[in-house]
Amino acid sequence: MDQIPFLSTAPVLAILSSLVAVPFIALSSKRPNLREFWSFAAGIVKLLLILSMAGWILAGNTYTYEVWHIIPGISIKLKVDGFGMLFALVASTLWLVTSMYSIGYMRGLKEHAQTRFYCFFAIALSATIGVAFSGNLLTLYLFYEMLSLSTYPLVTHHQDREARGGGRKYLTYLLGTSIGFALPAMLITYNITGSLEFSSLGVFHEGVSKGTLILLLLLFIFGFSKAGLMPFHSWLPGAMVAPTPVSALLHAVAVVKVGVFSVIRVLTEIFGIDLLASQGLNTIICVIAAFTVIVSSCIALSQDNLKRLLAFSTVGQLAYIVLGAGLATKLGVTGSMLHIGMHAYGKITLFFCAGAIFAATGKKYISQMVGIGRRMPITMGAFFIGSLSIIGLPPCGGLISKILMLRGAFDADMLWVIAIYLISSLLNAAYFFPIFYKAFFCTDEEALFEKKFEEAPLFCVIPLVITASVSVLLFFMPGLLLNFARLM
Repeated sequence: MDQIPFLSTAPVLAILSSLVAVPFIALSSKRPNLREFWSFAAGIVKLLLILSMAGWILAGNTYTYEVWHIIPGISIKLKVDGFGMLFALVASTLWLVTSMYSIGYMRGLKEHAQTRFYCFFAIALSATIGVAFSGNLLTLYLFYEMLSLSTYPLVTHHQDREARGGGRKYLTYLLGTSIGFALPAMLITYNITGSLEFSSLGVFHEGVSKGTLILLLLLFIFGFSKAGLMPFHSWLPGAMVAPTPVSALLHAVAVVKVGVFSVIRVLTEIFGIDLLASQGLNTIICVIAAFTVIVSSCIALSQDNLKRLLAFSTVGQLAYIVLGAGLATKLGVTGSMLHIGMHAYGKITLFFCAGAIFAATGKKYISQMVGIGRRMPITMGAFFIGSLSIIGLPPCGGLISKILMLRGAFDADMLWVIAIYLISSLLNAAYFFPIFYKAFFCTDEEALFEKKFEEAPLFCVIPLVITASVSVLLFFMPGLLLNFARLM
């Protein structure tokens, strides 16, 4: 199939755009407005480059570009397809919004080392787009590790004892599992098949034993521990020591979504959904994911720290996505891909709200927020919308992706998975709705805040209004993301 000439460089430029901005950001450390201009300029260029490829991919085309051929079956290779475009589009749009939010948050709290923050932020987004456009398992693995290393300085931004402890756990889990599990799985896969290329039919031949397949499956899904599956999940709540813009980046845009993206790539294009279903591997995936969904939701119920509650909520929602892909049905996989985008906009809204509350009031515990809707009605209204998206209720886009995953469970004849989804949604409502209720509907005697309008800085409020609005818009207009998700 003929390829338009621009595509020969567009994916490379999309990956490099934020990386090229790093020295300009660093050199502008004494001029904050110019420093943040470079971040926005790089983000806009990245988004435009990604959008320039959208029409070509929506037409049913796939673009591949080999950067470096190493040995037969091993190369550094880029691939632009529907799933990669969906992830890249979500990440690039939310980077712009998060950059705006960071200005209000970091300046409002007079955070130190803001230039370092923006530099590593940009590097992390290059790695994220690199994962989205990876054409084989080796390329994906290299960008995956690049993301782990580039986000470590963000997690340890405060440089106090708590931050260093969270950072050590962060790197220990992410690098330990990827080197200890995912890398050996890649070597075994290459030894068996002679290839690490992605293929919709999978790469394993019929002679591979079921025991070997089960071993490789477990090594891969736990090796890409950014997906947060239990028991390799505790790095995620520990990373909450980071500033809120970093938490938003970790939980909604880059790190965790790279984890589930990598797992879905392996399930659908290394194993292949036909092999997963025929060998019964889908049941193993679903059991692990379902356990994580329920347990994390129950833990979230007991949290008073708002960011920790959101962290355990994220663990459960990531498991939702893996559960959908693990069904090994077309609708289940489509729903899980779509939920990457739907969850991203809903969850980043919630983290933005948590940060806005802290910036405006210094409060981070839910028990301290009774009546806060009186003072911050815009923020808490957006929090309610983000909650609806995570729970999967109208009028938010999270409902669309959850319906697709439920239909996928019907197709797979796994009715118990439907029960897991429904129970989890009830648990989501059980820990989100009381926060909203206490914020707006407490009595005057119970309220800890006066009826005094005092929102966070404007650059904190505008982004959360944008992401909450997009969560609603995606309910009525899910077409673009849904069309990308269907191109599997």
